[in-house]
Amino acid sequence: MSEVGSLLKQWRGARRLSQLALASEADVSIRHLSFVETGRSNPSRQMVLKLAEVLDVPLRERNTLLLSAGFAPEYRESGLEEPELAAVRQALDTILLQQEPFPALVMDRSWDIRRTNAAARRFFALLQDGSTQEPPGPPNVLRRMFHPDGVRRHVTNWQEVAEALVRRVRREAVGGLIDERAQVILAEVLDYPGVPRSLRSLDATQPLLPIVPIRYAFGDRRFEYFSTVTTLGTPQDVTLQELRIECFFPANAETRTAAQKLVD
Repeated sequence: MSEVGSLLKQWRGARRLSQLALASEADVSIRHLSFVETGRSNPSRQMVLKLAEVLDVPLRERNTLLLSAGFAPEYRESGLEEPELAAVRQALDTILLQQEPFPALVMDRSWDIRRTNAAARRFFALLQDGSTQEPPGPPNVLRRMFHPDGVRRHVTNWQEVAEALVRRVRREAVGGLIDERAQVILAEVLDYPGVPRSLRSLDATQPLLPIVPIRYAFGDRRFEYFSTVTTLGTPQDVTLQELRIECFFPANAETRTAAQKLVD
């Protein structure tokens, strides 16, 4: 089996499509598709892109498919700070600003925090209180939530949040493919002191709850948030497809008032 054929077969399995279903949707003969998967036929560049589109393969992995078939990548991976993405940065900043006075942040596929609004910076500064250092490495949601010197000590329902987060990492990946670096970081944080061993063997196939509240306590102040995640529509750049915008909303009037007081 050729490399590209093997990868296409893996994606077809991940999407739970038969050869007949994929061939029908891609408007290609099932015989030709079978030959591509077994390596008896070399797909054209157009064929690789067509199959990838039908299989809803993420842009990063579409480039991998093209390379495995002997073609140059199709999709650019831009740096978020490059001049070409100025309009995107402006749009992200507008979304983050609109969320004030409640926290919002932008993450990449490894759960690294790429941008935050002022409310998020205020809130996490409050929780850190200047007495502890950030977990090592770039700011990362997983490290912040699991590290003993992160925000974990202020989350009153930490076990519930941690279980939901582990399941989300294992299941919520761009296009269903878990990022290797995210997997490494997840393994790292599950080894942090005080993290229950039961989190290592969670059943990731269980349905995720639509909303998991996060309850924080800091002194006599209480915050309870729930969040929503937004992605950019139909991007043609690897970096943009992998960005996620997480906005936190107050779950009660007490949190709404407490968040406003951080501004005043």
